[in-house]
Amino acid sequence: MEIWDAYDKDFNKSSNMTLIRGEPIPEGLFHLVCDIIVKHNDGSYLLMLRDKRKQFGGMWEATAGGSALRGETPLECAVRELREETGIESDRLTEIGRVRSHDTFYVEFLCVTNCKKDSILLQEGETTAYKWVSRNELVSMKKSELITERMQKFMEELQP
Repeated sequence: MEIWDAYDKDFNKSSNMTLIRGEPIPEGLFHLVCDIIVKHNDGSYLLMLRDKRKQFGGMWEATAGGSALRGETPLECAVRELREETGIESDRLTEIGRVRSHDTFYVEFLCVTNCKKDSILLQEGETTAYKWVSRNELVSMKKSELITERMQKFMEELQP
């Protein structure tokens, strides 16, 4: 069972409420998801192909990421998710934005890395492939290819 902290609309953690994955999130409360855009020192970006059994399966996503576990800060969540989903070990992440959508707060991070490009690890049940693409390729991807346009917005805000 995965337990999450509950947040109010102003991103304050509720001290007397927790959430459980798979159960409805009460009105006025939010859970935390951290996404990490991975940029290589050569300027390319990492894309991960979602497992076909997952929601949005077979689509590319421009991030590693997932829900924060109870007690995790956004940065701790991002470091853990990056390691679990890509094998990249880094705690030098830069927060680049926050978005509130429906019952979720998304905290977006950028990881700039010099990892070996062929060393990416796929997380079973999560992803089935990866590729590195240029910034122009990423921002020009179609809705039918990329899991969320939210990531393209952040890409456009980043310096080339």
